[in-house]
Amino acid sequence: MSVDRLARVNELLRREIGGALYHVLKDYEVDLAAVTITHVITTRNLRSARVLVSIRDHRGERDRIISRLRRHRAEIQAIINRNMTLKYTPKLMFELDPSVEKGDHILDILQKMEGDTEVQSENSDVLPDMDDSPGRFGEEG
Repeated sequence: MSVDRLARVNELLRREIGGALYHVLKDYEVDLAAVTITHVITTRNLRSARVLVSIRDHRGERDRIISRLRRHRAEIQAIINRNMTLKYTPKLMFELDPSVEKGDHILDILQKMEGDTEVQSENSDVLPDMDDSPGRFGEEG
């Protein structure tokens, strides 16, 4: 299977799984607004697919949400099978994707650094101008 076709299949699966989550998990106490399917990585033979899931906030509930996704894997695969025409419907394996959280953490660090830079530039305005000070060793210059 060509790489381009596999990339299209991955993207279609990502969209279909995202839509299927609302049908399968709507009756459970899961904040579906916090759940995002970030990537789907399908094997070349279309037999299995790793589904990377990002869960924003809800640190204490992440394991519960991932286990619920794993429990309802067959239902999600059935919805995919109905909506997509593939030679094989891949077996889905759900994994937590920490990349979005890492990106948010890096942005927070950069924002703090930017704030520190602004404070330093404000403080440099308070320091006396070095050109008005006497020359070397107290000489007028």
